[in-house]
Amino acid sequence: MKLKDFKLEVFFGKHEFSAPYLLTQSDCASMSIKELLAYEPGSEKEFLEGWLGYTEVSGSPYLREVIANLYTTIVPEEIIVHVGAQEPIFNFMNVLLDQEDHVICQFPIYQSLFEVANSIGCEVSKWSLEQAENGWAIDFNKLESMIKPNTKLICLNSPNNPTGYTFKKEEIEKIVEIARRYDLYVFCDEVYKGVELDGIKRPWFADCYEKGISLGVMSKAYGLAGLRLGWIATKDHEIIEKVKKMKHYTSICSSGPSEYLSMIALKHSDEILKKNKCIIESNLKIADDFFHRYSKLFKYNRPMAGPVAFHKMNTQMPIHDFCEIMVAEKGVLLLPSSIYDFKGQYFRMGYGRTNFAESLSKFEEYLQEKKYI
Repeated sequence: MKLKDFKLEVFFGKHEFSAPYLLTQSDCASMSIKELLAYEPGSEKEFLEGWLGYTEVSGSPYLREVIANLYTTIVPEEIIVHVGAQEPIFNFMNVLLDQEDHVICQFPIYQSLFEVANSIGCEVSKWSLEQAENGWAIDFNKLESMIKPNTKLICLNSPNNPTGYTFKKEEIEKIVEIARRYDLYVFCDEVYKGVELDGIKRPWFADCYEKGISLGVMSKAYGLAGLRLGWIATKDHEIIEKVKKMKHYTSICSSGPSEYLSMIALKHSDEILKKNKCIIESNLKIADDFFHRYSKLFKYNRPMAGPVAFHKMNTQMPIHDFCEIMVAEKGVLLLPSSIYDFKGQYFRMGYGRTNFAESLSKFEEYLQEKKYI
């Protein structure tokens, strides 16, 4: 297996820990261990007395029980805990897919959701979001037209990174209907579940389809990337067993302290997600005013959910060059659409951090200095 460079991680490896104004981050605001433990009385003592031995391959029963509470029909035995999101994506793709299988992947999307399939030797078709008058749209007729005799998997990300687009309940049902009719698996990266800006809760794909696999993680909506903990949930017990055996060759098990801290966070899921959603909404109000003032320079694609959006800049300079020059000269980091191999002058902006207003102000200063505005 030969994997191509992960463009986003290469780009962030160059800039993320040196740029002072991160205006593109895809996670919500984080917190300290002490702040997290404060949600649960008595947890600090219990955490400090925790055992530092191996944990169960599938994750601790207590953690899986708390994760299962996020779903309506999933039970703990239908969950496998992993290290972050990359490990479950890698493991699932490798146990499901064979060379010459066909995969339909929503686009733009996190690179590993199609790159692992490419490395296995699969044919990958991109089901692309399209720029509409008021944000992003997707064509379901195109999805069905892409299906081939060797199609095995539809790979999705909803709420979507980088666009902030999220499927409505009836769209989820439409995808399930198509997948069931053609006997396809559906893998959905749902790491932004819980920060839908319209307040409407959509079903997890694992809850509404017997061949649906849902990916969750502590990094994004919860802002707890340092825990390095994620999971997959599915009613397909054969997939569960295969992924469990694949995990023997990757991490074997997760970190005990991370499992405990994740359990605390998920027990207080509603409080943490509400806090992070308030930060996003507050930052979006600031962005609304900014993009209204500069509507000739930008196409403002306000997100439906999550802390990221994909906006278009009306400039002759290639967007990748613009972002590289700006971070070098002003220290403001935006993610260009070239990182996603997505055509057009788009960039990803992040709304989950508490210093958004300061970073946006520096972006505005740069635009003024360079006579864009």
